[in-house]
Amino acid sequence: MRITSERARRRKIRTLTALSATIAAAALSGVAVQSASAATALAAALGSGSASTSTSTSTSSSASGSGAATAAAGRQVPVKRLCSTPTRRGQMACMSLVRTDVKGVSAHAITPNATPSGYGPTDLRSAYNLTGTGSSSETIAIVDAMDDPNAESDLATYRSQYGLAACTTANGCFRKVNQSGGTSYPSADSGWAGEISLDLDMVSAIAPGAHILLVEASSANMSDLGAAENEAVALGAKFVSNSWGGSEDSSVSSSDSSYFNHPGVAITVSAGDSAYGAEYPATSQYVTAVGGTSLSTASNSRGWTESVWHTSSTEGTGSGCSAYIAKPSWQTDSGCSNRMEADVAAVADPATGVAVYDSYQATGWQVYGGTSASSPIIASVYALAGTPGSTDRPAQYIYQHTSSLYDVTSGSNGSCSPSYFCTAGTGYDGPTGWGTPNGLTAFTAGGSSGGTGGGSGCTAAQLIGNPGFESGTASPWTLTSGVLNSDTTSEPAHSGSWDAWLDGYGSSHTDTASQSVTIPSTCTTAAFSFYLHIDTSETTTTSANDTLKVQVLNSSGTVLGTLATYSNLNHVSGYAQHSFSLASYIGQTITLKFTGTENSSAQTSFVLDDAALNVS
Repeated sequence: MRITSERARRRKIRTLTALSATIAAAALSGVAVQSASAATALAAALGSGSASTSTSTSTSSSASGSGAATAAAGRQVPVKRLCSTPTRRGQMACMSLVRTDVKGVSAHAITPNATPSGYGPTDLRSAYNLTGTGSSSETIAIVDAMDDPNAESDLATYRSQYGLAACTTANGCFRKVNQSGGTSYPSADSGWAGEISLDLDMVSAIAPGAHILLVEASSANMSDLGAAENEAVALGAKFVSNSWGGSEDSSVSSSDSSYFNHPGVAITVSAGDSAYGAEYPATSQYVTAVGGTSLSTASNSRGWTESVWHTSSTEGTGSGCSAYIAKPSWQTDSGCSNRMEADVAAVADPATGVAVYDSYQATGWQVYGGTSASSPIIASVYALAGTPGSTDRPAQYIYQHTSSLYDVTSGSNGSCSPSYFCTAGTGYDGPTGWGTPNGLTAFTAGGSSGGTGGGSGCTAAQLIGNPGFESGTASPWTLTSGVLNSDTTSEPAHSGSWDAWLDGYGSSHTDTASQSVTIPSTCTTAAFSFYLHIDTSETTTTSANDTLKVQVLNSSGTVLGTLATYSNLNHVSGYAQHSFSLASYIGQTITLKFTGTENSSAQTSFVLDDAALNVS
């Protein structure tokens, strides 16, 4: 592609400045630099006279700070347990572990060219092949003990950092109540506040479009947490995450019927952080028990690899056979006559941990692990998949779609007999259940169980042709001249070597990218997503001088709807994923069109990559 000298000149000036700032920020604060090698790129740009590479907060190989935060999977890193170990029957503890070797950073210390250490939303959604953002008609509840006075403000910091829409009390997205549904909150507790921050941030990472309900129990006793569980369901939540647990005892059968028997609600529970051994309420017959993995990038087709999280005899994901809870009908492993833990898994190893923001008696940005991370991740995946059938036990969905998960086949969390209780292998095992999410299919209703999963006769598919432009040609896209881009120095792709670069000339200009698709009438879900990078030389903080519209058109070219409008005010240092439901266009042939319009004041570049339209 031929680039005008003005476009190249502006790109070089902008990226040299950005790279210099990135290196300086990293040297001063220890925050992860979001470029494979900012120093190398800067040196190359200075020496060659060519435009230098931009920094990026999201790539398939080094994303959202994961490079600095991620130690070797399974290697023990120094951590602190946020909640005290239970000392009496019926007392629970949160499952959060915070790394003490990663320097905490306050929000104002993060520069535009660096992001916190730890996996962020783009990493997690990539690792688990997730589409969609969730719906405002869905509520994901977080049940924890004690109060986090900074819950809403810390949530705002996390979502702002990653370009997610605000979720506040004022706009109706966020609600915090006590275990009775009121606003007289329990006493504040710094340990549980960290747990709450982790839970809220993971929901935001996976299902940022859903509403969030935080229910704070008066204490860590099962009776109070159970009351909070019931209140969450009473307030309408169809997805409830519980990142806490304790030892089984003879009272768990009573607790099970009193607090967790909620048909039609996807209730997830952390499997525990103390390595092999069953914990309650993960062993409840009414919940989805969520184990933990070590998650690392890889050169395979998935781009990621996982193993059982286990770093010592007292640290790792829990698993085991319940001593008290009967086996549900949908669980069929033969070695445990009672309820077997777990059903499914997600990242939990602090060495491959997630970025979390917590400012209540804490230092801000930190790296967290524990199955406290995996439980809200899975609850949010359920939300992306759709509301469960009114009489369903959503854990059974996993057992109906076992081939639609990433099977974790390596690692162990202890010594046991039979071996699958604590050792991963092909198919079901205790530490990781049937595996980790590979899209949404395993979390939708299957067989005759009802629910709102896929439509009858619909073959799940991705409909966008040449979604990452990697063919090196436009087809089946229609692109204006100069949009197809392989200049990995000026505007690198989100993945691969090609992208669509709209505008960026610093003069009055319009670029378009469009593609027509037909959404089968037999499908019930249609989720459109794409990755977008915006950089600008505009200095205004109030005027949208350059815009990108994302629209749906019919076969005659009439605009049926505008999904979003972005501008120079939305500039970010890397790529951000944006997702929209196209369910209202099911059964139609539509054109998805991006229109970038630039004025003559200063350049703004809109760079598109890795589009997808997933139907089921």
